[in-house]
Amino acid sequence: MIGRLNHVAIAVPDLEAACAQYRGALGANVGEPQDEPDHGVTVVFIELPNTKIEFLYPLGDNSPIAGFLEKNPAGGIHHICYEVDDIEVARDKLLAEGARVLGDIKIGAHNKPVLFLHPKDFNGCLVELEQV
Repeated sequence: MIGRLNHVAIAVPDLEAACAQYRGALGANVGEPQDEPDHGVTVVFIELPNTKIEFLYPLGDNSPIAGFLEKNPAGGIHHICYEVDDIEVARDKLLAEGARVLGDIKIGAHNKPVLFLHPKDFNGCLVELEQV
C-alpha cells in the first residue's frame, strides 16, 4: 500500500540556524519558509536526490511542534511520510487493521491530502501518509 518515502520531518528550535547549517555545512538545496496555519507549523523543505527533509517550526499558540520541542529542546525527528495512491482507501484499510488515525484527512504542505497515524501503532514512530 505505501509507496516511496516522501520526507523525514525534523522539528527544529531555530529555523534560520537549521537552514543555514544544511545549506552551508551539507551543501543542501534549502527551500523558503512556508507557513501552514492549519497545521500550526512553518515548514522548510530540503530537496535531496531521493527524498526530502522537512524542517518543522512552531507557528501560533496551539502548535503541536511547540509541545514536541518542550520535551526535546534540541529538536529531533518528528515523523516520516510515505506516499499512497488513495488516502481514503489507505485510511479505511488501516482502520480495519486496528490502527489509530489521528484526526481527519487534511491538505498538507504539498497541497495534497494527508493523514497521521498514532506512533504507538507503528513502533513509536509518528507516520504521515500523503496521497500522490
